[in-house]
Amino acid sequence: MANARILVVDDEADIRQLVSDILQDEGYKVSMAEDGNKARRALKDSKPDLILLDIWMPDLDGISLLKEWAENDNLPCPVIMMSGHGTVETAVEATRLGAYDFLEKPLSLAKLLLTVERGLEAEKLQQENSGLRRHVDLVVEPVGKSSTMQRLREQTKRIAQHDSWVLISGEPGSGRETLARYLHAQSHRHEMPFVDMPASALARDNAAREMLGSEEGEQVQYGALEKARGGTLYLDEVADMSDFAQKQLLGVLDSGSFMRIGGADSVALETRIIAATQKNLELEVQAGRFREDLFFHLNVVPLSVPPLREHAEDVPELLEYYVDYFVTHERLSYRHFSVGAQNYLRNHLWPGNILELKNLVQRMLITGSGEQISQEELESAIGNSSGKVINGVECDISFEQPLRDAREQFERAYLEYQFKKSNGNVSKLARVSGMERTHLYRKLRALGIEIKDRRV
Repeated sequence: MANARILVVDDEADIRQLVSDILQDEGYKVSMAEDGNKARRALKDSKPDLILLDIWMPDLDGISLLKEWAENDNLPCPVIMMSGHGTVETAVEATRLGAYDFLEKPLSLAKLLLTVERGLEAEKLQQENSGLRRHVDLVVEPVGKSSTMQRLREQTKRIAQHDSWVLISGEPGSGRETLARYLHAQSHRHEMPFVDMPASALARDNAAREMLGSEEGEQVQYGALEKARGGTLYLDEVADMSDFAQKQLLGVLDSGSFMRIGGADSVALETRIIAATQKNLELEVQAGRFREDLFFHLNVVPLSVPPLREHAEDVPELLEYYVDYFVTHERLSYRHFSVGAQNYLRNHLWPGNILELKNLVQRMLITGSGEQISQEELESAIGNSSGKVINGVECDISFEQPLRDAREQFERAYLEYQFKKSNGNVSKLARVSGMERTHLYRKLRALGIEIKDRRV
């Protein structure tokens, strides 16, 4: 894990320097502390990725320091204990407090490097698993061989090579987080953390603490910006941030640094920000619900994830992917979609996008029997929730969703239908719908309805 930061705490100057030189030769960034109080100070200055901690020190021994850090299960990172005269009891106590491992002095350099590498890797896996508990979909890149998805992947790869902030827009379930993770994986930050934070976690009463972290006495709580240090912070549904949270984030982006709640020193921002939204942020700015200055900060490089209906040729590949996923990870019985079933689903409008498709695959594997999923079985399974298809436009509105989402879904279906009926003529559409033309253009853009492709 190149560029990882390691804190070496040891009261013997020769050992500190030797360990530091070895780790720096391996590409790690190293800071040193000669006693427990300086180690406390180092943790407040910057969150390390791993700590090498000597047990026997004159002012504050390593076990006491470890116990202090471990309060409320709050170890800042993997801690590897070192001792020249440790006992089995000491090693057991360190392990009980959460230490990752225990090294005896004189240090074996090969074992030191191996233990450090494994400690960093274990922490990385723990962070990934924590994120994946919510991110059930293990797609490592946006799936699809269509020209639309190929262009999106290529565009994302190019953007990943730069450190600019990115704003990803797209409908619910379209794969915005998958694209963000793909961008992170293609960047030079790929070995560093990817931290996922929904805007709902930034309610007014805890926004600053969740984002910036806090200091209370000797206890340091790291916020999302430091947890993602060196890597990527993904802010999902950024349009839903409170005014207070928007102001806090704007201050960080403006200054390039922040202060923890209760802290006295500023911390440099060393994190890439990727924001995502299902809303049109320009309209949110016009409506006064989102700060214009924050929008300009986040919208350095915009990326748009297309709805599934715009790359329906990828449906067969997505079906195959999710069948394989559920068979492998949930041990469901294998079934395949017939050609007729695949064609039927290619003509579905997918209002819930890829998330809807994934849920459908899971349902068909759980509730059905036999190796083949037929078109008739699909029609029976989704027929009750599917609306009419009129003039090539499906109105598929579920009553099990918020009114705002249902209204948006109906508006999209209505305008799609009237647009086709008007042969793509916006003037005709404005007359038929009774909408003022400027407002109509904004509404079409907000709903993701392409205008230029429909004109005749």
